[in-house]
Amino acid sequence: RDSFPSACGDADAATGPFYCPSDHKVYLDLAFFSELSDRFGAPGDFAQAYVVAHEFGHHVQNLLGTDRRVRAGSQGANSASVALELQADCYAGVWVGDANRRGLLDSPTEIQEAIKAAEGVGDDRIQEKTQGRIDPESWTHGSAEQRRTWFLKGFNTIDPTTCDTFRDVL
Repeated sequence: RDSFPSACGDADAATGPFYCPSDHKVYLDLAFFSELSDRFGAPGDFAQAYVVAHEFGHHVQNLLGTDRRVRAGSQGANSASVALELQADCYAGVWVGDANRRGLLDSPTEIQEAIKAAEGVGDDRIQEKTQGRIDPESWTHGSAEQRRTWFLKGFNTIDPTTCDTFRDVL
């Protein structure tokens, strides 16, 4: 809930949850989960689990070398940054789909919580709520629809090799 040092710099509430490839750690700002529920309309434990799974998707990218091969820092609806984020959403969907297949989910409501979370943190939804306007050229994570689509692709296929957002987004 406060500022915390990481190998990628200080993490604070403005940073939100993130993965640091330098120390291979996921940092979770617990206050973000309240904001996810209250501000972005995605309540529930599985909405939070989606966020954690998304961040671990970035760890998978790091292990595979994807993040190093992609030029980070770009912005816009068709940028490498958006493709990286959507791939992390797809990997999160693979995890949720596998858990569902193995009977580890308590109810279909959990899947809906994860989908609402993915949509709720789409750049378009965040921009509309915080700025009152949508600017696709400044996107870094993708639209609500893109995030939902890629999460569901991973969920439905349970196959990380289908998460090639770079071919489909760039």
